[in-house]
Amino acid sequence: MRSRQRMFAAVMRLLLKCLRLGRRRRFKLVWQVEQLWHYGHLCLRSLPPYNSFTNGDVVLDSLFEPVYWLVDHVTRWFGVVFVALVISLTSSIVAIVYICLLPLILQTYTPAWICWHLAYGHWNLIMIIFHYYMAITTSPGHPPQTKGDLTGVSVCRKCIAPKPARTHHCSICNRCVLKMDHHCRAAWLNNCVGHYNHRYFFSFCLFMTMGCIYCSISGWEMFRDAYAAIETYYQTPPPTFSFRQRAFHKSVVYLWVLCSSVALALGALTLWHAALITRGETSIERHINKKERQRLQKKGKVFRNPYNYGSWDNWKVFLGVDVPRHWVTRVLLPSPHLPHGTGLSWDLPPCVTKQRTPLLAI
Repeated sequence: MRSRQRMFAAVMRLLLKCLRLGRRRRFKLVWQVEQLWHYGHLCLRSLPPYNSFTNGDVVLDSLFEPVYWLVDHVTRWFGVVFVALVISLTSSIVAIVYICLLPLILQTYTPAWICWHLAYGHWNLIMIIFHYYMAITTSPGHPPQTKGDLTGVSVCRKCIAPKPARTHHCSICNRCVLKMDHHCRAAWLNNCVGHYNHRYFFSFCLFMTMGCIYCSISGWEMFRDAYAAIETYYQTPPPTFSFRQRAFHKSVVYLWVLCSSVALALGALTLWHAALITRGETSIERHINKKERQRLQKKGKVFRNPYNYGSWDNWKVFLGVDVPRHWVTRVLLPSPHLPHGTGLSWDLPPCVTKQRTPLLAI
């Protein structure tokens, strides 16, 4: 009898625990729904007409935030893959040049042309390797973490910290970048382009384009012969080419097609950035200045870029040319010199011969 009573009591206690657990879960679910309701109500009240600071751009940014998050994370993870791809493709081209093109140059060209090809080719290769390594390993520069005496022209809504002039927040790096130009579009740098590595990025694009053009022009005759030989592979009877000869033909065609394609694509990007440098702008500032120019035009005013010192002086500031010999030591030779300024303030560089124009002009 007592054993039955004990069993009955144990079953009742277990049933009560289940009921209490069910109540807790039910209360937790109700609490979560209530929190979501309050959050949605707060978001609704933050939209117009309740909030005068909200506009169409803020609403679109909020709607596209999941898309931005996906693109940023995919770019971040695939950056290493693209860097490895760039290194492997460039290494394959260099190997083909040394194995296929260079022996023919040494056998058929005059001594003067041989010296020119050896000097120019190796100089171009050294400049490509140096600037690519510096572009992917040099930090673009970030504002200091400690506020202190840091003067900012605005406040970053992501970092909730002052932003110096020309500083922008990179969503991929998840921090503000000094004089940010862009987070490399093709992700083949896996790094943000900013104040301290902008020159390395542009120099790499320039010398890589020059190298691809050089290989395309130098290998044009061999490309035509190799392409004509490949077309005869499917004739009847087939030609008696050895495996080494077939590999040579395909390697030359691969080199010419790849170098020509990169020269066109990267050459267009290089010209675009050259135009921006000539105007004293970055990729981001171009869009900002365009909107500001249109806004002031409606008011009868003219916008003047305060960082535009003139075409020639813009290039001197960008390349770090202070004296004439720097065109050789800092432009034509590998140089790790720092850019003008700290990226926190923008005083007039010593190489500028003219005073900057005012920001606004009536």
